[in-house]
Amino acid sequence: MERSGTGARLIIVCGLPSSGKTTLAKALESRLRAVRFCPDEWMDALSLHLYDEERRGKIEALQWKFARELLALGLTVIIEWGTWGRSERDALRLGARALGAAVELHYLSAPADVLFERIQRRGLEKPPIERDALSRWFETFQEPTPEEMALFDKPLIADLTSS
Repeated sequence: MERSGTGARLIIVCGLPSSGKTTLAKALESRLRAVRFCPDEWMDALSLHLYDEERRGKIEALQWKFARELLALGLTVIIEWGTWGRSERDALRLGARALGAAVELHYLSAPADVLFERIQRRGLEKPPIERDALSRWFETFQEPTPEEMALFDKPLIADLTSS
């Protein structure tokens, strides 16, 4: 993998299911020649239940280990975990900064009805996500504040549709 020419960079893609995280992360991966980490894909490849939080945690820990190694090599890494909590985003940002990496945060959102319709249309989750679960997730998700967003670097690519 070639270096991006901009130095080490961590890109965190944050949002609830069907907010567009994977679409954006894959576009950034291609444009920036980055390495993308998505636990859902690993869990699917290993035939693990998507809602097995213990195994998801282990996969994310392993992905973060690999991500830090790649950042130390000066590469661009994309974390596509959802990162629903501020503390999780802070830990990733501080860990990457300790390696001298720039850190971007891309937050994607949509109204609950839009997300639910997208979830139903894509039909990927087994078992399917129910509307009540999505409503609970909206309550637990910690939306990045303007103050938090200010802690991150300006994105290398701000608008993929214009380029």
